[in-house]
Amino acid sequence: MLFNSIDFLIFFPIVVSIYFIIPKKARYLWLLLSSYYFYMSWNPKYAILMGISTAITYISGLFIEKYRQQEFYKKVCVAGSLASNLLILVIFKYADFILININNVLSHFGFEVIERRLDLLLPVGISFYTFQALSYTLDVFRGDKAEKNFFRYALFVSFFPQLVAGPIERSKNLLSQIQNIESIPVWNYEKVRNGLFLMFWGLFQKLVIADRASVIVENVYSSYASFGLFEITVATFLFAFQIYCDFGGYSNIARGAAQVMGIQLMKNFEQPYLAVSIKEFWRRWHISLTAWFTDYLYIPLGGNRKGTARKYLNIFIVFAVSGLWHGASWNFIVWGILHAFYQIIEDIGRRIKKFIPFLQAKNESFSSRIRKIIFTFLFVDFAWIFFAADSLGIAVKIINQMVTVPKTTGLCELGLNKANWIVLAAAILILIIVDILHEKQISIFEAVHRQEIWFRWALYLGIIWSIIMFGVYGVGYDASQFIYFQF
Repeated sequence: MLFNSIDFLIFFPIVVSIYFIIPKKARYLWLLLSSYYFYMSWNPKYAILMGISTAITYISGLFIEKYRQQEFYKKVCVAGSLASNLLILVIFKYADFILININNVLSHFGFEVIERRLDLLLPVGISFYTFQALSYTLDVFRGDKAEKNFFRYALFVSFFPQLVAGPIERSKNLLSQIQNIESIPVWNYEKVRNGLFLMFWGLFQKLVIADRASVIVENVYSSYASFGLFEITVATFLFAFQIYCDFGGYSNIARGAAQVMGIQLMKNFEQPYLAVSIKEFWRRWHISLTAWFTDYLYIPLGGNRKGTARKYLNIFIVFAVSGLWHGASWNFIVWGILHAFYQIIEDIGRRIKKFIPFLQAKNESFSSRIRKIIFTFLFVDFAWIFFAADSLGIAVKIINQMVTVPKTTGLCELGLNKANWIVLAAAILILIIVDILHEKQISIFEAVHRQEIWFRWALYLGIIWSIIMFGVYGVGYDASQFIYFQF
């Protein structure tokens, strides 16, 4: 069930209405049933996998707490939880990728290849709920209390707004709210209003910007041999906004839907394209995943505590694994390695600046900040080529096409007519303005809600009208899937 579908438009009001009227003690059970129904709308069978992951991490949490003072048994429990959950993830997401690469090695040395492939359908959101469940196990291992109520914990793993594409929540935030769900007010007008506003903004990002930009991106990237530097550059530039508005739009809808029910999810994006460095970009982009890898991989590897060389190796490992997390393909791994390379070069540059006095600016000028933002965006956008391409080989061919074929065609030859280009440009401009205002700590919500009621409702209706009129829809309202569902 997609957020941008008629099914969700029916599902969500029903869930919320019943949530508000049933006894408070039954709220978490109702949300648990609703979350499993939401997930099973894709494929009922794969709800079993989520249930298995939930059961394993729940039981491991209880045993870790039971053996809190016995280090060996505690480590056995956490290792068992990690191994079993990661094994499920590997089987369903990486098995064929591993077999393909084994076959490539075998055939290179003249050995017989393995013919059989699993060809398993990737369960939607498996990487997200697996990492969320594992974070609970690791947090209990580090000293947090285990949740005794299985159904409350099951809701933590399966909470439908953020189930299939994040943000990847921690037990200290989401589970603690579920544990106290009975104390959440039955109706909080401000939270409902702000939540709906956030949902509409997310839908605007997805339907008006991301899905419109995707027409250009898919047209150019699927037929890259027919285009040159200009067209591919335009498509790559638009992919940066497509993926931001697609994933950021999903996160906003998820946060808004949860907020309507009085539950606060963490912010997953914070004006990422206004970052002045790659390091800062990753503090703003997919914040929940960055925090996950920092806490559970980078720091345990030694972080920056064991010297510069070890720090760079840790950065390399984390971003290579992050690329692999995004997809079982070498282009994703190279995308991650590129970001590791960027960060290492940045760090070396900062170290060099310490020994060159005239490079040590006391106060950053406006022009300096703009330059850094532009260069950071260009480096991020170049890396998106590997993310957007279907394979590493195709990514290399696309870059080669950009370098060797400078030919130019009209923008209207790329898949959108003049009217749609105007809509897309205007929508991206609105996005940039909103991000700049947020960067300056100017809350759009607060600014809007300070206005008179006629102005507020005119704005609400204007957003809804723009989504309906300018959203991109398929034949028979065929809602487009969110990009991060494949991860």
